[in-house]
Amino acid sequence: MDNRLQDILSENLTIIFCGINPGLKSASDGHHFSGRSNRFWKVLHLAGFTPHEIAPRFDTTILEYGYGLTTAVERATARADQLSKDEFSSSIDHFRSKIEKYKPAYLAFLGKPAYQVFSGKKDVQWGLQDETFCNAIVWVLPNPSGLNRGFTLNSLVDHYQALLRNIVV
Repeated sequence: MDNRLQDILSENLTIIFCGINPGLKSASDGHHFSGRSNRFWKVLHLAGFTPHEIAPRFDTTILEYGYGLTTAVERATARADQLSKDEFSSSIDHFRSKIEKYKPAYLAFLGKPAYQVFSGKKDVQWGLQDETFCNAIVWVLPNPSGLNRGFTLNSLVDHYQALLRNIVV
């Protein structure tokens, strides 16, 4: 699939949320987190990041709140586990350049896989990380994908609220 999901970024955002890679529906639609079962927009709202739940087709409005969206790997797949470690490794330089250019205060990885490869750590805990990435404070949040049923909606909201409570601007 040649569809590429466009980043939604501008300089000096408070947070860039980094998905693992686009789902097939998001890549096809051209909108982040547009899969019917994806809980990102609901969780973002319930956690207090936005005053209402943003519809995926209005994903660019996230910039109005000081947040941006990107993915660690550009290739769209049905499931993130279809990506190889090499795909993550080969995307590090491009990803690093992007973060250096846009200079967010925080970088929130949605799921552990990308951060594990990018940081070289095998054991990554949820939440605030000990080191920065391109001077951005790093948080690792559970992936809101509908395929990730290890986290209830309430549990996701709790994790995302922890980030929101700890933002220092």
